[in-house]
Amino acid sequence: MSNISDIRRSFPVTRSKIFLNHAAYSPLSQPVVDVMREYNEELSRYEIDETKYNLGKEAFAELVCGKEEEIALVQNTSTGLNIVANMLDYPEDSNIVTTDLEYPSAVYPWLKRRLGVEVRYIENVEGKILLEDVEKNVDDQTVAITISHVEYANGFRHDLKSIAQIAHEHNTFLVVDAIQSLGVIPIDVNKEGVDFLTASCYKWLLGPAGTGYLYVRKDLIERFEPPFIGWASVKPEVFETIGFWEIRQLHLSTTASRYEIGSPSFVSFIGAATAIKLLLAVGIEKIQRQILKLTEFLMDSIEDLGFQLTTPREPQYRSGIVHFLIDKPEEKANRLKTKDIVVSARSNGLRVSPHFYNTEEEIECLIRELKAM
Repeated sequence: MSNISDIRRSFPVTRSKIFLNHAAYSPLSQPVVDVMREYNEELSRYEIDETKYNLGKEAFAELVCGKEEEIALVQNTSTGLNIVANMLDYPEDSNIVTTDLEYPSAVYPWLKRRLGVEVRYIENVEGKILLEDVEKNVDDQTVAITISHVEYANGFRHDLKSIAQIAHEHNTFLVVDAIQSLGVIPIDVNKEGVDFLTASCYKWLLGPAGTGYLYVRKDLIERFEPPFIGWASVKPEVFETIGFWEIRQLHLSTTASRYEIGSPSFVSFIGAATAIKLLLAVGIEKIQRQILKLTEFLMDSIEDLGFQLTTPREPQYRSGIVHFLIDKPEEKANRLKTKDIVVSARSNGLRVSPHFYNTEEEIECLIRELKAM
């Protein structure tokens, strides 16, 4: 990327560390730190200029190619998934389809006894979930397919469009945990047929923790009752018209805000909005090209060292995550940390997850240290 030096200056972490752990918890950029500090300083004087700030719904909608009214604020991915799980209808003998690669939050909400739903697990084949196995598990009693767009352990990327087609052939929903893909991989919820999508901001979106968004397809917003309700769930014009809250009747919002409950962490969402705008300004397709270039170089180097990759090599399955098996991964990760190289120990190996501001030189430093071990 032509302006990579300028971009790297926006990330203070690059001055002291080689940070390759964006699939876990990412450092903040300076613009995000600055806008949050500015808001807090204004709040300390109670002199907030509200025209300067927004909570990022518009930016997130642009990120997923949706509409602002389809976006709700949520605390994190787990909250978004729980909202969806607890508002769907589960007729007798219904089922949910997921995979054996999932992060717990994509599955746990459906394991609740009171939902009374069968959870079907598609078994991976050498770290991949095959479309023919999705087709075998989905039937007319399936309420939803719940998956991570990118699997957290090995970085396998699902074909959302094809899975959505399978879901819709059986009149069921596709529920997507996008925390490991948004900020890396372009997503168009309309073209890909996604019904519900949610993601926190503290990983690849480079925002603060405690912030996330839930996308609900427009024609589904009023179809379901929100599992939790508060003042933020109702039409704002009710208060604006009569000057106080109507508490004898419930006027739920006709937008996705009906799934919000109360006051969010304003300062955190202001930071998240700035982080997403930064990514949009660079361009998600450019970011994806840079990350895939780095991970290709990394995977080649890892194989040259003789380590076994668990991340699929096929381009259509690739993401920002590279995982390989290694002895004593916790010990190795801690040794790398003493060299100011940050990666994760996961699934009997190391997980490396560079972002667009990382460089091949940093990957080479990691490889040298691994070789020295």
